[in-house]
Amino acid sequence: MSLNRPEMYRFHNGGQKHALPFADQEYHDRLEGLREIMEMHELDAVVLTSMHNVAYYSGFLYCSFGRPYACVVTKTDCVTISAGIDAGQPWRRSIADNITYTDWQRDNMWRAVASVTGLGKAVGCEADHLTMERAEKFNAFLKPKRGMDIAPATMHQRMMKSPAEIALIKHGANVADVGGYAIREAIAVGATELEVSIAGRDAMEREIAKRFPDAEYRDTWVWFQSGINTDGAHNPVTNRKLRHGDILSLNCFPMISGYYTALERTLFVGEVDDASMKVWQTNIDSHEYGMKLLKPGASCAEITMKINEFLAERQMLQYRTFGYGHSFGVLSHYYGREAALELREDIDTVLEPGMVISMEPMLTIPEGMPGAGGYREHDIFVVTEDEPEDITHYPYGPAFNVVG
Repeated sequence: MSLNRPEMYRFHNGGQKHALPFADQEYHDRLEGLREIMEMHELDAVVLTSMHNVAYYSGFLYCSFGRPYACVVTKTDCVTISAGIDAGQPWRRSIADNITYTDWQRDNMWRAVASVTGLGKAVGCEADHLTMERAEKFNAFLKPKRGMDIAPATMHQRMMKSPAEIALIKHGANVADVGGYAIREAIAVGATELEVSIAGRDAMEREIAKRFPDAEYRDTWVWFQSGINTDGAHNPVTNRKLRHGDILSLNCFPMISGYYTALERTLFVGEVDDASMKVWQTNIDSHEYGMKLLKPGASCAEITMKINEFLAERQMLQYRTFGYGHSFGVLSHYYGREAALELREDIDTVLEPGMVISMEPMLTIPEGMPGAGGYREHDIFVVTEDEPEDITHYPYGPAFNVVG
């Protein structure tokens, strides 16, 4: 038996593709859009390496585990490049062809990429995703006559949602609501953040499976914070026990085939003191004001400055710690952002119908001050020709969210 091992091979195990999040035509339309970008910039190929772009154009959502992955798009082909540890799953769960690279020799991934792009071509890449080491290998193995950062153009393509994407995102918002109600039911004096979080996560995962029985399930989670732990929006869950009068922050993040949505709400255990109620109501007022601003033609910076002025008039702007909202789409949390669509002072993007964006103001009052804690509300909107469509339905405010 020969000990020679291949650098790469095709392992289309099972011979049949599995169900993807969208119809084949959706992926063909996305690839057509990418090829228009390629033609505009006279590129022969594009090498996509981020989780969000590989999933967006091929349907395959990889799990890196220290190994590199790619999706190579040429004028005629779309090929995912995956590690042998995944066997036939990357082919089954994608619209594309697939090449498996082996671990027997370092950098076989780049050899597999070069087998599709060819050498000495004009090649686009995601510059914001290539480390210095990987950028050197990109140049060494592909020897491109010209390179170009394709990341901004792909991000802008992802920012505009198709009707199929919007339908899936609406399902995600509904699932987040389910998680919110399960969390509310689990809140009680003496319950731990972890126990409450598990209730919300399990409810969402079951709901996703009910709505999408042919999907893959991964990376749905809950951040549920109490007391001082509410001061940061992304503070991890702890084993802290809930106490009467605690401020709480509910954060549900269901993922359906790579598409994240979110639900975030302020709650209290049992009762709310006067100082906390004043801060809470101010944040609710800013939330309601901001929601009305999400109309086509308004810029992210313009919306941000108006909410800043609203809070400054109430002497609360100094307690804001980050932007007021962001785009939602493929892997919008944890793995990658559509950073040109965020409600911040330095983003001039103008809202257009077909965009999906959140309104999520947060005020953090330091420990030791009256009303200490982090207050946040979060709704997701589809930008339409007229009024923004709020696809989040779990109620906000003290009438529903003083519990336990």
